[in-house]
Amino acid sequence: MKRFKCLVAYDGTLFSGYQVQPNKRTVQGELENALQKLHKGTEVKVTASGRTDAGVHAKRQVIHFESELNIPLPKWDIALNSILPDDIAIMSTEEASSDFHARFDAKGKEYRYFLTLSAKRDPFTRNYAYQYPYSLNIPAMKEAAGYLIGTHDFTSFCSAKTEVEDKIREVREIELIEDRGSLVFRFVGNGFLYNMVRILVGTLLEVGSGERAPDSMIDILEKKDRSFAGKTAPAHGLYLWNVHYLD
Repeated sequence: MKRFKCLVAYDGTLFSGYQVQPNKRTVQGELENALQKLHKGTEVKVTASGRTDAGVHAKRQVIHFESELNIPLPKWDIALNSILPDDIAIMSTEEASSDFHARFDAKGKEYRYFLTLSAKRDPFTRNYAYQYPYSLNIPAMKEAAGYLIGTHDFTSFCSAKTEVEDKIREVREIELIEDRGSLVFRFVGNGFLYNMVRILVGTLLEVGSGERAPDSMIDILEKKDRSFAGKTAPAHGLYLWNVHYLD
């Protein structure tokens, strides 16, 4: 039995999230269905670096699974992609050590959130970027982001439905990138809580629109109460961009 590590990209538009759910189309469900077909009906479980919500995309999700099949390594991608639907793609497959774990071995993640800064709706990006028609004070948003970098209790910036008790996370980088009518938020950290990135984006947008002062981030962190942070930005602008492991 060998363990394999795959890099997976998917368009989250038509999925009810990553994790398997009864009677719903999920990324994990499609991956496991494809592997089951390759294994002639034998169930194969897949483990990912983490979940993504309904509508959220991934450029480089990481999964692992075990198999006894003797498929040449370069042909795993071809075999799986021939079965998977068009909105999921295996980007690469490699043999992993027997103790590799896609979730527990992850040392950090990068998420990006895409905004289209336009008063006019673009039908071609409606599922892949959040259209924001109002002017923004980008320098104020960058100042606010500076208060969020570091190790903090992010209780105020995660969903009230978050199940984990430890809400301390390290945000290593927050970058705002302006590019030809779009704004991209780049977040790098050791891990992110349920809805954390989308709430960070929603709160920074409120700073940009003048509803909040940049230094209000200090008070929001100290309150440790979801009701003090901003709205949750829509899911379709969010991408799991990369997962970091030690070499």
